[in-house]
Amino acid sequence: MIQIGDKIISRELFDSYFVCHLDKCKGLCCVYGDAGAPLEDEETEQLEKNIDKIIPFLRKEGIKAIKEKGTWQFDDDGDKVTPLMGKDDCAYSVIDNGIARCAIETAYFSEAIDFRKPISCHLYPIRTSKIGNQIALNYHRWDVCDPARKLGKEYNMPVFRFLKDAIERAYGEDFYEEMEVVYKELNK
Repeated sequence: MIQIGDKIISRELFDSYFVCHLDKCKGLCCVYGDAGAPLEDEETEQLEKNIDKIIPFLRKEGIKAIKEKGTWQFDDDGDKVTPLMGKDDCAYSVIDNGIARCAIETAYFSEAIDFRKPISCHLYPIRTSKIGNQIALNYHRWDVCDPARKLGKEYNMPVFRFLKDAIERAYGEDFYEEMEVVYKELNK
């Protein structure tokens, strides 16, 4: 583990490789799981504020789930998450040419809203957790992402570099630059 400020970072973010390979995985991270995407408080507010602008990008099953469950809900652990359609699919997932994508992000790139998507989704495969007053950043390994690990190795792309935009969005450019310094030190 490596510490930068109040963040405890798994060394795997520097030593492992990753590049999303949607042609292979088909975006299964949006449709497999036992709960919706974790949400921050301000993200639930963003969903509530922007739902009318997101709805045109949703599939009818997602609209139905959101009407029944709300723009977000609590999971079994009491954490705020996106609602699901049935048991697995995030209500905000859409299928585009056989690949699951995020309707929130589609609305963002269409300039309908200024909220990109939940930071937990943007940071994936990094999963965060709180340990006291610190935040742990860990690498979540899931067999669905085997093609991403293989492609990342081909491109020699460490996990943290693949997630540069997400890390900067979550923790700032200075934090990301400190990760680059750590990476260079680890590879001397």
